[in-house]
Amino acid sequence: MTIRVLLADDQTLLRSAFRVLVDSEPDMEVVGEAADGAQAVALARSARPDVVLMDIRMPGTDGLAATRTISADPELAGVRVVMLTTFEVDEYVVQSLRAGASGFLGKGAEPEELLNAIRIAAAGEALLSPAATKGLIATFLAQSGTASDGRDPAVNAERLTALTGREREVLVLVAGGHSNDEIAERLAVSPLTVKTHVNRAMAKLGARDRAQLVVIAYESGLVRPRVE
Repeated sequence: MTIRVLLADDQTLLRSAFRVLVDSEPDMEVVGEAADGAQAVALARSARPDVVLMDIRMPGTDGLAATRTISADPELAGVRVVMLTTFEVDEYVVQSLRAGASGFLGKGAEPEELLNAIRIAAAGEALLSPAATKGLIATFLAQSGTASDGRDPAVNAERLTALTGREREVLVLVAGGHSNDEIAERLAVSPLTVKTHVNRAMAKLGARDRAQLVVIAYESGLVRPRVE
C-alpha cells in the first residue's frame, strides 16, 4: 500500500526538498502541495492523503486552524496530520495535539526521522517522543482549565465510565507512550488483543488516533504528569 502524502508549507524550497525525499521512497508518494492552511484543507478534501505534513506558521490560515478543520470533518477521518515546527518543545506542540494532529516533528529532523514519522502517522500511531517532550505535553494538558473539546475536565472524566477496566488500563499505558507490543508484554496478552482494546477505547471516546487518546487521558485526569 502506498502512503499518500500532502505537503503544506509556505516555503517552496522546503516543499521541494520534502517532495524529492518522499517520492524517493517506494511506499510513498506526494499527492499535493499547499502554500497555506486554506489550500491544505482544500487539497485534503480533493486528494484524500493519508498523511499531511503541516507547517504551523503559514500566512493566512495557519497550520493549527487548518488541522482543526481537517480533524472536525468526518469525511477526512482517515487523514493524519503531522505538524512541522521549528521548536519541538513549546506550547505549539500542545496546541497541535489539541487541534487534532497525530504528532509533531522538528524541521531540523533527519530525513529518516521524517520518513519514519510519516509511516508512524499513517499507521495510526502517535508521535510523542522523546520522553521529555511527553512530560511537557502532559504538564500543559493537565494544567489546562478546559479540555481540547471545550468541555470541563470533569465532563471528560465522566466519558471514561464507558470504558471497561482493561480498556482504562490500556489507555493509561498508551498515555505513557508505550507501543502495543510493550503493553502486551506488561499485561501478558497478545499485541492483537491490545490493538482491539485500543480501537474500542478510541471508538467509545471519539478519538481519531492514539495521540487523541493521550490528550483525553491527561485532560480527564486519568493520568497525571510526574512531578520531578
